[in-house]
This record gives sequence, structure tokens and C-alpha cells, in this order.
Amino acid sequence: MDTLESSHGPVSIRLVRAKDARVLQRELLVNRSWLVQWEATLPEGSVGIDMRASIRRLLQQFRDGAGVPFVMEYQGEVVGQLNVWGISRGSLSSATIGYWVSERFAGKGITPTAVALATDLCFATLRLHRVEICIRPENGPSLRVVEKLGFRYEGFRPRYIHINGDWRDHYAFALTREDAPEGVLQRWISGRVPEGMGRVPQEGHRRVT
Repeated sequence: MDTLESSHGPVSIRLVRAKDARVLQRELLVNRSWLVQWEATLPEGSVGIDMRASIRRLLQQFRDGAGVPFVMEYQGEVVGQLNVWGISRGSLSSATIGYWVSERFAGKGITPTAVALATDLCFATLRLHRVEICIRPENGPSLRVVEKLGFRYEGFRPRYIHINGDWRDHYAFALTREDAPEGVLQRWISGRVPEGMGRVPQEGHRRVT
């Protein structure tokens, strides 16, 4: 399992482990007010935070080939999670990335670096062709992540994911392997991201519900 890891500077990603449950649960509770507005929920009702059970489910999905659950680390400290989920093989060969980071570590470049590292692993190690990220229109920091990394805007998805108690609109962004043959991280840090690639066009803006 531990071969799926990558790092750049002080930022690294690695597969989640059962022993990460305590620190992740603490971070989720401490950052509750920061994260709840972006947290996926169940339409039939919310459930309490049980990180041990969540990690067990995530690792089972990993063994089944359906996802890859990472933790994000900054200078060796666990600061959040990044999940590659919905892995589809065959003619689609794609996956979706979702993530959260502790509020006190926001603004340090951790999330774009971790997303770039994970996307490169998806392309080079998992041999996927396409990676997608879906973001709520109100989530300015995440919109800046996809703009920095040059994820291509692909459309508006009304009432797409159940978050914080209701069905929420999302913008969809994606990259394919051909978009960054040198690697997503290398393209970003070398300043070769195409101008405006990750921006939402004016017609993409809709009324948020």
C-alpha cells in the first residue's frame, strides 16, 4: 500500500492508515465550522464523525480498486485528506478528486501541491486518462486551486452533490493525461499552465441554490 505516495518540498501525500484516525478525527472536530459548509452529507440524514469506520471503508474501496484515500502532510504533520474516488477503468479510465485541509494550514500552497501530486499519480501510476474535480461556485479557494493547476472548466452541474444538508450546484473541471505530458506539478511550478484554462466563463455562472 505505501508505494502510493509522493512529495514536493514540505508537502506530501500518502495512503491513509488506521492509526491516522485519531488525528484526522481531531482535525475534523476542531475545524468543524470551517469544513461543514463544504462537507458531503446524506440525503436521508446526517451521521456522526466516526473516522475509524470511515478509514476502514476507504481502505476497502482501495482494495476493491474503486478509490485511493490519501492524507495530506505538511512538514510531516497530517493536515487533511485527499481522496481519489469513483475510479472507472476500461474505456472511461477516469476518477474524481475531493479534499479538505485544516483551516490553520490554508494559504500555504498545500492543497494545489497535493492535488497536483495526486493527479500525477493518477496518470503515471494508476494509468488513468482523466481526472475530475467538482467545486461549489461559492468555494473561492478551491476555484483558485483548479485555476492554478490549469484544470479545464467543463460545465455547470445543478444540484449535483448533497452537501451541508441540501443538494448543491457545482462546476466541473478536468484534466486528461495529454493536457500535461510533463506532469501537472511540473507544468505548474515551471509556469507553463495555459492562461485562463481553469476560469469559469461568464456563461458558466448561474444562480446558486
